Amino acid sequence: MTSNANTSQKIIADTQAWVEKAVIGLNLCPFAKAVHVKNQIRYVVSAATTPEALLEDLMTELQMLDDSAAEQIETTLLIHPGTLTDFLDYNDFLDVADAAVEDMELGGVLQVASFHPQYQFEGTRLDDIDNYTNRSPYPTLHLLREESIEKAVAAYPQAEDIFEKNIETLHRLGHDGWARLFAAE
Repeated sequence: MTSNANTSQKIIADTQAWVEKAVIGLNLCPFAKAVHVKNQIRYVVSAATTPEALLEDLMTELQMLDDSAAEQIETTLLIHPGTLTDFLDYNDFLDVADAAVEDMELGGVLQVASFHPQYQFEGTRLDDIDNYTNRSPYPTLHLLREESIEKAVAAYPQAEDIFEKNIETLHRLGHDGWARLFAAE
């Protein structure tokens, strides 16, 4: 059991490093720093090895987030290294995740965003740097509060430009710069 605990700790540490170095460090999400500093991000490693088991974990975490005060848990990263490691399978699962939100009557309350080590936007090549805006160390479902998104967008001038700014940032950084972000110190 210690091995699983150590593995989960490493997975969380890797994900936290990605959040700190890429998401916050490159300002890919201008809303992430505040919740990170306040320790309002819940990191959960799923032991699921099937999409069905992951769906159960997702529903548990959606309910947990809905039942929790935003001051305690603002957002959840559900990391699932044991299933949906193929991006196309993962991408197909996102419809299942959205259906779960609706089935639980949480539409308009919570939403699921997506991150994956092989993330690929439609119309891009696998190695295009643009895809790295959504590349995480492990397949990850990001559970967000709709109300928090609305508040953050309202407070951030030109929020609609975030994606384009991220692409510009990554083009300036390039693949070598991305690799340097995570090089051993």
